[in-house]
Amino acid sequence: MPMQPWFPDAKLGIFVHYGIYAVDGVPESWSFYTGQVPHEQYMKQLDGFTASAYDPEAWADLFARAGARYAVLTARHHDGVALWDTAQPHLNVAEHTPAGRDLVGPYADALRARGLKVGLYYSHSDWNHPDYASVIHPEPPNDEVCTNRFVSPPAGAENPEAWARYVAYRNAQVGELVERYRPDLLWFDGEWERSEEQWRMGELAEQILAANPQTVLNARMLSHGDYATPEQGVPLQAPDGPWELCLTVNDSWGFQAHDDRHKSVRQLIRIFTETISMGGNLLLDVGPREDGTILAEQAERLEGLGAWIDRHSEAVYGTVAGLPAGHHYGPSTLSADRRTLYLICFDAPRETVCVRGLRNPIRRVSVLGTGTELGHTVTGGLGEVPGLQWIDAPAARDLDPYATVLAVELEGELDLYRGTGRT
Repeated sequence: MPMQPWFPDAKLGIFVHYGIYAVDGVPESWSFYTGQVPHEQYMKQLDGFTASAYDPEAWADLFARAGARYAVLTARHHDGVALWDTAQPHLNVAEHTPAGRDLVGPYADALRARGLKVGLYYSHSDWNHPDYASVIHPEPPNDEVCTNRFVSPPAGAENPEAWARYVAYRNAQVGELVERYRPDLLWFDGEWERSEEQWRMGELAEQILAANPQTVLNARMLSHGDYATPEQGVPLQAPDGPWELCLTVNDSWGFQAHDDRHKSVRQLIRIFTETISMGGNLLLDVGPREDGTILAEQAERLEGLGAWIDRHSEAVYGTVAGLPAGHHYGPSTLSADRRTLYLICFDAPRETVCVRGLRNPIRRVSVLGTGTELGHTVTGGLGEVPGLQWIDAPAARDLDPYATVLAVELEGELDLYRGTGRT
């Protein structure tokens, strides 16, 4: 079915990697998969997961201040530890940790109270489930031989009865999430360990959409996904169709105390504007401590990004991808009616800002946020080849400390020349 219109209009979402891995501050699930920490040590974190300061209303308020329109919480990562009181007889924080309660329901309620869409992350894989496979790890750490029962089996090694039980367990848990919390978006992961047929993706998609036909599904549902999910770097070419860039504020998805490599507000604004200029959303990740609190450094970054978005919301929400590369040396967005271009300038323009290949006459140029009008002229042009549009550089008082946006109002809908010119 067609993509829900709220998703491409949202522009910014917040990814929340929250789970028992925050107790010791180790990589979520992967730390025992690769042998970084012993499995027994990883699972002992169940005893220290308290969620004692968990305040989803504070999360929702912060996400709203950041300018986000949705958030995605790791309801269950590859370690199989569910953040809700699942009826399935397996690991969950309500029964097996001091937290002792459902953490997903309050999150969903808090987001909806702030007008944010609710996203839930769920891994198809569960490296702790008794019916998951046991094989040799293909790339043992330190070149040592090790047995790791958390990797997909070779052809013919699958136990069909065990696998059927596992798929039924997964489907039942996803069914609980859909029925209880009515997520607007389900963000799946872990799909690489099996084929689409083995995962029975069609069956799962049918189950989800039968309960809530408006649920948005990400690409880790394979052919049943609605949008692409590149990670950790703005693509040089936009994926086909709707997409979302997943990006950590520092270098880690979940909380890791030693990781202080937080991206600056300026860097996040650059990445965000480059992403939306290509028609994508940014899903910006934070990793709360085990008690549920978000690091001050991460909150500050979110609020700094949100303050910039608030000053330039006209160039963010309700826009589509802007000019292709080469027409303007920086990102840009375009109003939904295609009559206003928003040129984003990371550095203070010197003398002029140039736009190439613009067939439309310009009606007016102003600095977004201050309203100051800027002069503009055209030089050159021959036949069907348009001249260069020169926009006067804004004065220092009109410059934004992070990125200045120029609103270029056009006569008619955007009309670009993309030819090679007369030879």
